[in-house]
Amino acid sequence: MSSQKQKAKAEDIAETTTSDQEDTDSEIEHVPEPIDTPVASTSQNKKKKKKKSKAAKALNALRGKDELPSEVVDHVLNTVKAEGSLSAEQMTHENVRQALEQLKIMDVVKGKAGLGGHNKKNMGEHKFWATQPVPQLGEGPPLDDGYIEPSKPREEVRQDPYPLPKEFEWSILDISDPKQNKEVYDLLSLNYVEDDAAAFRFQYSAEFFAWALMPPGYHKEWHIGVRVSSNKKLVAFISGVPMTLRIRGNVIPVSEINYLCIHKKLRSKRLAPVLIKEVTRQCHLKGIFQAIYTAGVVIPTPVSVCRYYHRSLNIPKLVDTKFCYVPRNMTLARMIRVNKVASSTFLPGLREMEEKDVIHVADLFSRYMKRFDMSPIFSVEDATHQFISGRGAGSIGDGGPGRRIGQVTWAYVVEDPETHNITDFFSFYSLPSTVIGNAKYPVLEAAYLFYYATETVFQAGVEDEAKLKKRLTSLIGDALVIANEAKFDVFNALTLMDTVPVLTDLKFGVGDGFLNFYLYNWRTAPLAGMNPEGGVPAGKGVGVVML
Repeated sequence: MSSQKQKAKAEDIAETTTSDQEDTDSEIEHVPEPIDTPVASTSQNKKKKKKKSKAAKALNALRGKDELPSEVVDHVLNTVKAEGSLSAEQMTHENVRQALEQLKIMDVVKGKAGLGGHNKKNMGEHKFWATQPVPQLGEGPPLDDGYIEPSKPREEVRQDPYPLPKEFEWSILDISDPKQNKEVYDLLSLNYVEDDAAAFRFQYSAEFFAWALMPPGYHKEWHIGVRVSSNKKLVAFISGVPMTLRIRGNVIPVSEINYLCIHKKLRSKRLAPVLIKEVTRQCHLKGIFQAIYTAGVVIPTPVSVCRYYHRSLNIPKLVDTKFCYVPRNMTLARMIRVNKVASSTFLPGLREMEEKDVIHVADLFSRYMKRFDMSPIFSVEDATHQFISGRGAGSIGDGGPGRRIGQVTWAYVVEDPETHNITDFFSFYSLPSTVIGNAKYPVLEAAYLFYYATETVFQAGVEDEAKLKKRLTSLIGDALVIANEAKFDVFNALTLMDTVPVLTDLKFGVGDGFLNFYLYNWRTAPLAGMNPEGGVPAGKGVGVVML
């Protein structure tokens, strides 16, 4: 499932390896064709297939479909032992594939390799990004944090939109308009969210877009589309929403850029660089000169890399849809027993978050998030939107077991039975997928861990990792119970914030997806994501959940 976001972002962002010329038409015409663009000759097709087969063979070896030489196994085990990333009990040949994937992704991040060997295609010149104010590959950590290019007064910002090919035109989307909201839904559902096996597509909803794209202070001008001039069909989209971001010791206003999507048939038009430049121009006009964004593909230059983990809830459905498989040493019945979720929540005082709790949750969230090197800053209004606005209409059960009608977010608090103080909270959101070609299970219900916080870290004056782990195991464990009651099939989480130590105990499995975090026009040293960084434990460098 997580690889869906990877592939979608990779295909569109990979287009940005074009040169950034002022003449946009020239930029669109004089660049190599992407992988999925039809080619003119049969011989070219054969060459592409041959290259693809080599990459597939290498990837199959990494996934264990080909037998791994014993010397490779020994090398990996020795390397992982030296890194201390696995315990003695985990040092088995069965874990080699996971270890190989860890080694592989670090090579990709450092620009050394790709899935099929030296990744020149993905990690090459990056002509477009070489012209942008982003850290370049191989630069090394900066001496000081700060902007790369200074801000400009509004009058010095380009006032006119960037030119498009003559058959296209710009369009500002009104997400509050049901018709335009559905246009974005149709475009993204068919072109943005397909996994490698073409088995799953994200199933967005009007309620999801309203929650994700219309936070307090949002700018309609940052929801940018491209239409075909002749019939007004929406064929490309990119969005930005405002965020206040703390990056180590600096607090800066940024735009959160997301949902870059181009119709599959138009990817040879190289619209991605123009979309990025246009949303950047619109942000500049509002006085915002920094941005945060994520992608599964590696471009210059990730500030952190996180990994997806998955907690299986509905095992029969996940196996039937080929989301996961029954391990060799296990039967389906035993797999169901092993992954069974508790029938009731554990923490006393756990209840659904209400509007009266927002001030307390916002305060707890603010204090808790300061522990991470990069995190958002939420006002009370922001917290209301993020945790309350997506709860849906009607009563729980009206939208199905454990759900309201149109519910996108679930947020719960723990109220101390004696003091009535809010001591903890957690949240998660829903993003289902259509299961392509499966009549029995047409929709896969996926929950994603959102934000959480607990007073446990402040109680002793000094952070106690053991106590924190125990509390978060109970807290996120209760989130699994509620998600299971709401008939979610899988619960996904990333290796950020404090999740890393608790994922294994809660029976999350390692996913095959990686998410790269990027900062635009800002330099800072690498942040701890899936691995420790600069003495900071894994996960604790990143406190931003990107949708």
